[in-house]
Amino acid sequence: MARKRRATRDTLRLLNDDITACRACPRLVRWREAVARERRAAYSDESYWGKPIVGFGDPAARIVVLGLAPGAHGANRTGRVFTGDRSGDWLFRAMHRAGLANQATSQWRDDGLELRDAWVTVAVRCAPPGNKPLPQEKKRCGSYLAREFALLAQARAVVCLGNFAYAAACEHFAVSPRPKFAHGAVVDAGRVALVCSYHPSQQNTFTGRLTEAMLDEVFATAVRLAR
Repeated sequence: MARKRRATRDTLRLLNDDITACRACPRLVRWREAVARERRAAYSDESYWGKPIVGFGDPAARIVVLGLAPGAHGANRTGRVFTGDRSGDWLFRAMHRAGLANQATSQWRDDGLELRDAWVTVAVRCAPPGNKPLPQEKKRCGSYLAREFALLAQARAVVCLGNFAYAAACEHFAVSPRPKFAHGAVVDAGRVALVCSYHPSQQNTFTGRLTEAMLDEVFATAVRLAR
C-alpha cells in the first residue's frame, strides 16, 4: 500500500496524470470516446472531455465524497467530477449548505467552485455504458482509489453515494463482513467512518426516494464525525 502522508497538490497531480492517461479498460475507452464524438444534441457545440475523471477538492480534506462513475454527459463532458448534470446540482447544493463549498453550482471545470475540507471522487474513472461498470473495470480502478485515499491522509469521514460506492469503500478499508447498505447508516472503517447515502441520481431525486433534507442530514453527520 502506498505510504500514508498528507496530500499536496504536487503528489495529487502525479496521480491525476496517471488517471487521465489510463486506457486499461477497452470497453470504457470506446464508450467514453464515442460519447465525446457523437455528443448529445443539447451540447453539440461543446468539446467533450472524453477522458478519465480525477478527484477534486481540498487536499487536506477530512470529508471525502465517493460516487460511482462519471456521467456520460456530465463529468465526461465537462471534465470535472459531478459537474454539469442533475446529480452534481444536488450534490454541490448540499455541500454548499453544509459549508463545504463556496458556491451551490457546478457547471464547468473552470467555474470558480472551491471545496473546503472536502474532496469528491469516484470509484470508476470512466463513464460506463448504462452506468454499469463491469467487476474487472471496478477492480482496475481500485488501484487509483487506493492511491487517492493514501494521499488524503486527513480523511475521517467518507460519504458513500449509493451501494456501489459503499462496496468500493468497504473493499478498500477491509470492512468485513460488510453491513447492509442503508441510507443514513454509519459504518466504522478504522481511520474513517463510512456515511451511506442514496445516490443523488434522477432516479432517486425525481421519485422522492432522496430529498434535500435527507442529503443535508447525511452531510451534517459527516461534518460531525470528521470534526
